[in-house]
Amino acid sequence: MRLLAAALSLCLLSACASPAPRVPVVDAAQLVGTWKVDLRSTPGAPDYFQAFVVTAVDGKTFTGTFYGTPVEQARINVDWGAVRIGFVTNDPSGPYNHSATLRDGRLEGLTNSTGRDFLAYWSAVRSDGSRK
Repeated sequence: MRLLAAALSLCLLSACASPAPRVPVVDAAQLVGTWKVDLRSTPGAPDYFQAFVVTAVDGKTFTGTFYGTPVEQARINVDWGAVRIGFVTNDPSGPYNHSATLRDGRLEGLTNSTGRDFLAYWSAVRSDGSRK
């Protein structure tokens, strides 16, 4: 009898447990290519564009350039159903820590400059207008 009660309790508890959410599978290779980055300081500022070039994706990392500077410490996370990236670039003022999320063929990112003391929002579209 106790064994039956224990088995029923286990069945009821497992029925109450919420299943793990289904996370869409995404492919980070979508990043490869040349991106036109909008680096305007405010929405009303004059256009100011630079290139973000992703030359290769290899597992959870990638190679390329941002603003003509080699990307370092590049990381990719696809665990939450979107392509999210983080990387570092440098100039004489110090490091720039960048992060972005790929949504609907568009990158939305942030840049934190520790040497120049600013946080900037940026967005990017493929420079050839294609959507992979």
